[in-house]
Amino acid sequence: MPKTEVYTLEPAKGMKSRQVGLFLWQLDDQLAALTEDTRGATPGELEWQPGPGMNTIGMLLAHVALVEVAWIGAAARGLEFFKIEALPIGWADSGMPLAADGAPPAALTGKDLAFYDDLLARARAFTREALAPLADADLEQRRTRIRRDGTQVDYNVGWALYHAIEHFAGHYGQVNLLRHQYRAMRTGVRG
Repeated sequence: MPKTEVYTLEPAKGMKSRQVGLFLWQLDDQLAALTEDTRGATPGELEWQPGPGMNTIGMLLAHVALVEVAWIGAAARGLEFFKIEALPIGWADSGMPLAADGAPPAALTGKDLAFYDDLLARARAFTREALAPLADADLEQRRTRIRRDGTQVDYNVGWALYHAIEHFAGHYGQVNLLRHQYRAMRTGVRG
């Protein structure tokens, strides 16, 4: 008998809103995949920089956690984007964005995979707690944030949830690419 795989999209448990539960399920699925795909990464690999001004895997993992907390905290709870202190690191610790000739931040030197797993788990716990009480109507609430460059960004809560998924998935792809590049650099094998 052939093997059968079943894929379904189910709302995450504990959410008041089915729609919010679907967003959270997608975030959880992306985190599970990222977690699986980063197993075996050493501190050396996590802080390897392909060239000056380029991100490391560790920087990306820290950034993903910080941005998730910022967008969800600002959207779901109305907190100040850059002032949420739910993680044991701050924005400067991630090193992003780096200057064109920048080196990885000292705050992440020697950090192991357990450190990044903990950051991502803390961010997701914050997200789960912040999203649990939201009703469908809450997704229409309007929010405003001011970017570092002074640009005003107007959005609704639903868009912020979408953006959290989009942001996470984009950087997850970068992490996988960096893992591939690191292996190629170490072994000399391309492709």
